[in-house]
Amino acid sequence: MSLEAVQRVTEAEEKARARRAEAAEACKKLVADAEAAGQARLDQARREAEAQAAKALADAEAAAATDAQAVEQETQKACDALRQAAAGRLDDAAALIIRRVVGDSCP
Repeated sequence: MSLEAVQRVTEAEEKARARRAEAAEACKKLVADAEAAGQARLDQARREAEAQAAKALADAEAAAATDAQAVEQETQKACDALRQAAAGRLDDAAALIIRRVVGDSCP
């Protein structure tokens, strides 16, 4: 083999090594870029999920407050009805108590 042929082979080998190194660097960059993009998507998804969870919690709390208010109103109406019924029977109850204490001798 001539010296010129050896030099060509050596140059070809060096070019091949350089291309392999460039390809390896390009692969590393692609992997790093893909990992960064994936992490960014994951972070975005996490933020969106947290926002949805916060909204769902706020909606649930608002619904619970509305339900509690409705129950409180119903309870208040029931209490008012019981008070009115009791007030209507107050005179009869007082008369009954007086009859038992004093006896039936009072007209």
